Amino acid sequence: MATEVILPRVDMDMETGKFASWLVAEGASVKKGQALFEIETDKAAMEVEAPADGVLRGVTAASGDVLPVGAIVGWIVAPGEAFDASEVRTTSHSPEFTKSVETSGEAHFAPAAMVSESDGAGLRATPAARRLASESGAALASIVGTGPYGRVQARDVAAITSTLAPSSRGELHAEWLSEGAGAPIVLLHGFGADLNGWKPLLGHLKTQRRILAIDLPGHGGSQNVPARDVRAIVDSLAATIHAYGIFRAHLVGHSLGGALAVALSEKTSNLHVTSLTLLAPAGLGPEINHGFTEGYLRAVSEVSLTPWVQLLAVDPAMLGAAMVKATLKQREGGALLRGQRALAQAMLPDGTQAYDARPVLASFDGPVKVIMGAQDRIIPPAHVSHLPGAVAVHVLANVGHMPHFEARALTAKLIADNVAAGDARS
Repeated sequence: MATEVILPRVDMDMETGKFASWLVAEGASVKKGQALFEIETDKAAMEVEAPADGVLRGVTAASGDVLPVGAIVGWIVAPGEAFDASEVRTTSHSPEFTKSVETSGEAHFAPAAMVSESDGAGLRATPAARRLASESGAALASIVGTGPYGRVQARDVAAITSTLAPSSRGELHAEWLSEGAGAPIVLLHGFGADLNGWKPLLGHLKTQRRILAIDLPGHGGSQNVPARDVRAIVDSLAATIHAYGIFRAHLVGHSLGGALAVALSEKTSNLHVTSLTLLAPAGLGPEINHGFTEGYLRAVSEVSLTPWVQLLAVDPAMLGAAMVKATLKQREGGALLRGQRALAQAMLPDGTQAYDARPVLASFDGPVKVIMGAQDRIIPPAHVSHLPGAVAVHVLANVGHMPHFEARALTAKLIADNVAAGDARS
């Protein structure tokens, strides 16, 4: 079946993009993830990758065209598959479609064929679109589809839900930390942290690509999002990532975020995980410093919280008194602590790591890099022993549970190397 190639949303406020050039000629064979064409936005020029294997046919965009988000610019068909270019162009560039582009200036456009406003019977939508609409609370029947004959695609749902407030979608708070091209990096922090904890690492990451950081349930701007179990957390992460228009990404996770990154790579969804970089990851064994978790959640003053925070790094001064004060400030009101206690119960029942990442790592089709501190006092460094042979393991001397703080330059280089390996393998 033909797969449509669309002009994607590459940042949250993008309404249109300027088509720069095709990187592949019509009729050429392409591989999923291969750079297909270039677009220009107000912020950057970037490459867009092929969504499927096949042959590029029916290209409709030319250099200099200014197109709305979601516009179909071509199709990828299976080798030898029949393809009616006139029928496709009629569907995707009808007079009504062209007129709407010229006159309305709206952010989202689609073929003239509208989705039926019934209760869903006979509604043309892909299974992924139906699932994402259900997860986000969007009214599927009100969404105009960009697929063949008006079929609603997952990207159509994502384009609509990305304009809604995260709280109305049940999704997580997230921020773009960097703009650029290529498959983005998605950052998942550890227990007790938030997305701001990644910012000291950014200056060491020598990459010109988008970086999205997400607050986990019970943390930062997601403190009111419930954490019932691993699957619910992963569903929230997937919905959030889709809402930002991401369908292919490199995942980087620290501690709890590492275990969730692995679980997210296993999820059947429209997200293709290109590489996994795991920093002091949970999920590699049942043991964990349960005393740390309990003490961290129980502490209500600088005196009681400081000793637990100091366990995170080899050098007690690395994290500093400012972090302790900031943590206590965030806990005011009680919502943050309630959310983190619920998350701890979901992921660490009775002080045991409930999620086992090893089987997923054994079957993951992409580069995996694990970075562990030799002096980690939260998760036993021995957990990295006997991992699948394809997993690259780096145990850093004189580093504790926070490689991205304690060895920023080296950790950033290892992340960049794994991202590059993922791109090369795609």
